[in-house]
Amino acid sequence: MKLKKDDTVQMMYGPKKVKGKRGRVLSVNREEETVVIEGINIRYKHVRRSQRNPQGGRLSKEMPVHQSKVMLVCQKCMCPTRVGILVKNDGSKFRMCKQCGEVISQVSPPKNK
Repeated sequence: MKLKKDDTVQMMYGPKKVKGKRGRVLSVNREEETVVIEGINIRYKHVRRSQRNPQGGRLSKEMPVHQSKVMLVCQKCMCPTRVGILVKNDGSKFRMCKQCGEVISQVSPPKNK
């Protein structure tokens, strides 16, 4: 999975109210291949009044979305793009935008010889 926390992603599939929305990745679950995105896939839990929650009412929570339904948004060209891995001569790896070729972030440091 080539997504990380704090990346900006865009929903590519889903109902009209969700498709095309952009948000920040809050967490990534690599085992289930899901991501939690800020402001997308919100579900409500109805809670009774209690000592822990004296107000009661509805609590909103972002639920996970499968990573295949989102695409990373490049910060340079500001459009959703596929992510590639660029390997330099010193062995360091970088995530790169497939459209404009801009380096997004470093994946692994240079290897010592």
